[in-house]
Amino acid sequence: MATSTLLLIAVFAVALLLFLVIRIKLSAFVALLLVSIVTALVAGIPMDKVMPTMIAGMGGTLGSITIIVGLGAILGKLIEESGGADALASYFTKMLGETRTVAALACAGFILGIPIFVDVGFIILVPIVLSFAKVNKTKAFVYGIPVVTCMLVVHVVVPPHPGPVAAAGILNVDVGMLTLIGLVLSVPTAIVGFVTARYVINRFEATHAATTQITVDPEPAPVQNLAPAQEPPSVGLIIALILIPIGLIMCGTVGATIFEKGSTLYRFTQFIGAPGTALMFSIILAFFTIGMGRWPLAKISDIMDSALPAAAVVILVTGGGGVFGKVLAESGVGTAMANALASLGIPVLPAGFLIASALRASQGSATVAILTAAGLLSSATAGLPDLERVLVTVAIGFGGLGFSHINDSLFWILTKYLNISVSDGLRTWTVITSITGIAGFLFTWLAAAILV
Repeated sequence: MATSTLLLIAVFAVALLLFLVIRIKLSAFVALLLVSIVTALVAGIPMDKVMPTMIAGMGGTLGSITIIVGLGAILGKLIEESGGADALASYFTKMLGETRTVAALACAGFILGIPIFVDVGFIILVPIVLSFAKVNKTKAFVYGIPVVTCMLVVHVVVPPHPGPVAAAGILNVDVGMLTLIGLVLSVPTAIVGFVTARYVINRFEATHAATTQITVDPEPAPVQNLAPAQEPPSVGLIIALILIPIGLIMCGTVGATIFEKGSTLYRFTQFIGAPGTALMFSIILAFFTIGMGRWPLAKISDIMDSALPAAAVVILVTGGGGVFGKVLAESGVGTAMANALASLGIPVLPAGFLIASALRASQGSATVAILTAAGLLSSATAGLPDLERVLVTVAIGFGGLGFSHINDSLFWILTKYLNISVSDGLRTWTVITSITGIAGFLFTWLAAAILV
């Protein structure tokens, strides 16, 4: 099928999905599946392959997030119902002030985002984000979007994340050099992302205060008679319960790089560093340190179970986003656009950014966009100096940062947790990531002009 035809199909699919969700108010999960079926048939995917393709998209997405979202929701609910999250938010708000807490959380997101996947880090931090918003009587996305923006910057350009690591292998780039240069370029990019997020959010609040669908304090169905009978847990305990899974995940990341693959220490660090294991360990600690002595066992069980309905909504809608992205990828629209761009003879550095951006916008996954762009440019970069190949890899990564919208599973995680409507997510998150990705590329291009 011609590239122009595939592009029209992709545009039609996105427009139809937006129409169904925003105008018709159809359930996002149902709309994603319905549009995926229509898109698959129009794009020429054989009818007997449509449902297997959708199942593969659902399974590929849910396999990586279901355990994390479920356990993260339970841990967050225990902390929230004990009053610990509010106590933590009040403590730091009094110490830093509201404006500085946003910046502090964003800095924490940047640092935590180096060893931890962006979706995992956000799910761990989301109860704190919501509590800061509650204590300061503001909207959750005021805190959440800057945090995720900073986490996403390092996710796309800094090892050990899968996109930059795999691209480094394809382009024969030294991982150590990529880590150093990626971190250096990520700092100004994250600053631009933070400033952009604050500006866009402030403008959005000023112009949409009367009509926005965003609520201040999103809550799942309340659990009756679960108010804590004692004082909230200490701030130190709450910080420990949040940092323990993060620390364990970091152990897994470090262990993968310093221990021989297959060794006992390697296997042990990969076990304790798996996000599911790390979160489970923190939940067990929370059960004994927060739950026991505060509530009867039956109430602890009710609290933990009450977290799951809201988590199920996030899981299913995110899985639907994975289905839509998989169908678009299988249709070939991203590859066709990338091949067309690669054939235009654009210099390799901007070509890497443009190809990755086109792939990101067309099929949703930043990692897939980075991998595919690196593969398409592998021959073009073969004779380049080491430093220039590193900068091309970084440019590709920043191409995978921007243009996050309804075919990106992270878009749905963010909008559902922060209770942002689809249209509001496009006005804020999509705009912010796009500007941040372009800024990262411009910093990379400037570095190439100075150093190469």
